[in-house]
Amino acid sequence: MNIQGNTVLVVVDFQGGDLTGAASYTLQQRDKAAAMVAECRATGVPVVWIQEVHKPHLTDIGRELDGSEGPHCIEGHPGTEIAAGLGPVGEEFHIPKRRYSSFVATELDIVLRAYRAESLILIGGFTDICILYTSVDAHQRDFFLNVVTDVVAGSSQQAHDDALKMIHYLQHKSLVTSEEVMAWLAARGEAA
Repeated sequence: MNIQGNTVLVVVDFQGGDLTGAASYTLQQRDKAAAMVAECRATGVPVVWIQEVHKPHLTDIGRELDGSEGPHCIEGHPGTEIAAGLGPVGEEFHIPKRRYSSFVATELDIVLRAYRAESLILIGGFTDICILYTSVDAHQRDFFLNVVTDVVAGSSQQAHDDALKMIHYLQHKSLVTSEEVMAWLAARGEAA
């Protein structure tokens, strides 16, 4: 793992409401995410929630419609909601975003600096879009990356694999599994 100093779990766009018809996530991934979130909470690792959302009139969607995606993450649509079984509790930060990167025009950098974060654990989707763009921006801000390869999903298997290669290019220790993260969290809990 690529853990240095204070660590924050960033849940990026783990959306899809009840996941009915959601092609990107499996219930197994959702369950792994829920277990990881619970263990982070139990061991004092902050959890930050990111949710892409756009107004129905699409004024805020920008150039996203120029590519392969049509209108998506529309405010009020069930599929835009954070996946069932997940979501912020208490004073956890829930940060809406309007661009692929979780850093662009959001408070994420301020929140991470307030936590004195040095390392990030990233889960969610899409690997080839929002996870990739967030990873690049986190790397450029000198955060250590830990992308949980079995708790992220791509727009296709090829796109997922290619994005992971790009993230690995940025930081060679950046790709981890949920098993590795859970073992790290368990060891952290035992040390406390």
